[in-house]
Amino acid sequence: MRRSSKKSSSSSAAAGCVRGLAGGLGRSPVRSLSCEIPCGALSREDPILSCPVRERTRYDSLIAVPTKAVSKEIERIDQLFYTYADGSSSMIDPEGIETLCSHLEVPHTDVRILMLAWKMGCEKQGYFTLDEWRTGMKALRADSISKLKKAFPELVQEVTRSSNFQDFYPYAFRYCLTEDKKKCIEIPVACELLNLVLSLQFRPQVEKLINYLKHQNEYKVINMDQWMGFLRFCNEVMI
Repeated sequence: MRRSSKKSSSSSAAAGCVRGLAGGLGRSPVRSLSCEIPCGALSREDPILSCPVRERTRYDSLIAVPTKAVSKEIERIDQLFYTYADGSSSMIDPEGIETLCSHLEVPHTDVRILMLAWKMGCEKQGYFTLDEWRTGMKALRADSISKLKKAFPELVQEVTRSSNFQDFYPYAFRYCLTEDKKKCIEIPVACELLNLVLSLQFRPQVEKLINYLKHQNEYKVINMDQWMGFLRFCNEVMI
């Protein structure tokens, strides 16, 4: 009998969670210093300017090495992007993402792909722009498929940290808004998304929420306030 009472209270809590929120619906070129500035005007405290021209050349060459390395990295990142990008749109479209997922050996519905989109700061569901791709790949230090595979465990750890998850969770909702100015997602989509982003930490609560959402007839869509309420429900209701 106690078990039944617990089940009933968590179901009503799930219902209240939804109902209570329903109304909430180039830098410029450097000119030579040695020919324009008198030797005495150079600061003795500056190790580069006060050293002989030959030594300054050595410093310049040391500075140039990282710059060349960065440009090579960007070149490899761009080459990887165009492996999957659609030629007409210059974006990685849903078909390109599926190919990318097959090379990464993960399903395109895997939460790590959503985490990757978050890391890139992607704005449109199912599409990666070149700038977004560069942002994500540079942050993950990945310029090849093998490096991107190796970056996934660290990415998962990053996202699941409490401070980052507070940003990732609402991002997942916004990412699923398929049309401009759309503010709600349909119940079936919400159920899939809940299972994707919360089931690892809160499986019993997520199962209770999904069961309620699938069998209720009061709501057809879920808004952001309700979506955030689901996270509070999972944190506060012990099952």
